[in-house]
Amino acid sequence: MSETHAAALNSNRSSRVKSVDLPTSVEAFETALQAERERMLALLRANLEPDIQALVQSQLHAQLEVHRQALEADYQRQIAIERERIERRVAAELAADMQAKIDEGIAAGVAEKIQYILEQWRLSRHRRFGPSSESHQGELFNEAETLVDQAPQTPDEHDDDSDDTDSGKASGDKKKPKRGHRRALPPELPRIEHVIDVPEEQRVCDCGTPMVRIGEDVSEQLDIVPMQIRVIRTVRPRYACVKGDQAPVQMPAPAQVLPRSNFSAGFLAMLAVVKYVDGLPLARFEKVLARHGVDVPRQSLARGIIKLAQALQPLHNLARDALLDSPVIYMDETTVQVLKEPGRSPTSTSYMWVQRGGPPGKPVVLFDYHSSRSGQIPVRLLEGWQGYLMTDGYEGYAPVARGAGVEHLACAAHARRKFVQAKRSSPNGKSARADHALDLFGKLYRIEAQLKDASDAERFEARQTRSLPVLQKLRTWLDDTLPVVTPKSKLGEALGYLHKVWSRLVRYTERGDLPIDNNPAESAIRPFVVGRKAWLFSDTPAGAHASAVLYSLLETAKANGREPYAWLRFVVERLPLATTVDEIEALLPWNTHDQDLAMNLAALE
Repeated sequence: MSETHAAALNSNRSSRVKSVDLPTSVEAFETALQAERERMLALLRANLEPDIQALVQSQLHAQLEVHRQALEADYQRQIAIERERIERRVAAELAADMQAKIDEGIAAGVAEKIQYILEQWRLSRHRRFGPSSESHQGELFNEAETLVDQAPQTPDEHDDDSDDTDSGKASGDKKKPKRGHRRALPPELPRIEHVIDVPEEQRVCDCGTPMVRIGEDVSEQLDIVPMQIRVIRTVRPRYACVKGDQAPVQMPAPAQVLPRSNFSAGFLAMLAVVKYVDGLPLARFEKVLARHGVDVPRQSLARGIIKLAQALQPLHNLARDALLDSPVIYMDETTVQVLKEPGRSPTSTSYMWVQRGGPPGKPVVLFDYHSSRSGQIPVRLLEGWQGYLMTDGYEGYAPVARGAGVEHLACAAHARRKFVQAKRSSPNGKSARADHALDLFGKLYRIEAQLKDASDAERFEARQTRSLPVLQKLRTWLDDTLPVVTPKSKLGEALGYLHKVWSRLVRYTERGDLPIDNNPAESAIRPFVVGRKAWLFSDTPAGAHASAVLYSLLETAKANGREPYAWLRFVVERLPLATTVDEIEALLPWNTHDQDLAMNLAALE
């Protein structure tokens, strides 16, 4: 109640007491009192109603707010409960779906891993116990590169006890000789005759008549004279006037490729041939010399090899000039370990790059050593060259292939070999899909074999009419099979590789002079790989560079039909006398003749 209302109430009460007359009876008093009570209630109601209404509204609002807050809290609680229930249900569903996918992925991954392990195990078992040939039942060809430079298989002609010396075939007959008959020994080999004649007293008949010679039986056997090691002693007399009026005179020392060395041209040529042609490590050649009573330290042999390669570097440079005149170059690379490479671990892997090409009649094989397999290496080696480059699928050749005027070809033999591996890695060595691809590759190689002696125009026409349909069948089969084979399997890898190189693999059909594969480069690099199995590593980069130079020149000599030792000795003897580029160029294998090489060897005897 406010102060204003209280003051008004007191004032009314005072005025009322003053003016009220006392009642005359009890009933009148009660009536008056009731009336006064009602009047006072009405007065109080009139004065207090606004405050009560405000108080009631305030309390009502307070109660409504409390109720609203309670309802909101209850609503939020219900929402939280429902959200939690939904989240649990969704989380359970997601967890179940994820677990199912994980289980499926794990199962697929485990299956792929098991398949990979099984394929590797089958390949390892085949490499250890299986035949090295990649032939299979019903296929015409073995692996293409196994046929390059390989002589037809014949029985061992030297195990027969027959005395027949004539094979019964003309020298130009290339048919396989019959079993049990020997080939005649090369007529150019020197012969030493041992005549086993009948004693003269046994050449008289029992009747007393002397016998006459009516024929003879001749048999021949190959014989080898062990290595003859000798010392060439050069004596240069010196003359002087007894009076001392003139300076002494003496003939100059003969020019040598390695001045002041005690290794002759013949020794250096033999040293290079036994290491780089025969694959004999210097340590073993050191033992060969020791068996003949000559002690030459291995370090001296290695220094001789390095100095010889440095002297022959001009020939290597001229051979590169000839290589870059080739319209087609084959290229490949293989690993080599160099123990003392500056800034690198002895276990680091380096590379020997090989290139094969050359103009018609001048085949060139070049090796180059580099510590890297970077794509910039072939760019530098083939700088300025334009033509067709044949390689395998290694992406390191892409930079040089992007150069102006360079067309990139892919090797069909590499693509085919991956299907051979897929077949070998399959259970029991059988795979219908791999066999189908191999059959189609076999048809392509059969066409090439039939066109071996054809002209470029004839070969181009045959490739357009016969090879392209086979390639189309292979492409259709590839498109149908690639999506349904797991990429991580051996068959999937073969399909993926074929798909990747397809555009470059079919380009050989564009011309008649383009190769179908990179086998010439693989054949050129094979002697290095065989030798590496024996000598294992190079000690220094200088030794690796020397190996590259000598492998290059000796393999180029072999490619041109020159006997390696005869040619290299001829070159080592004459190189110190060559003073012009033309004189050095005359020593290249295609500029030398077998007759000159033979006469040079004969002059030494």
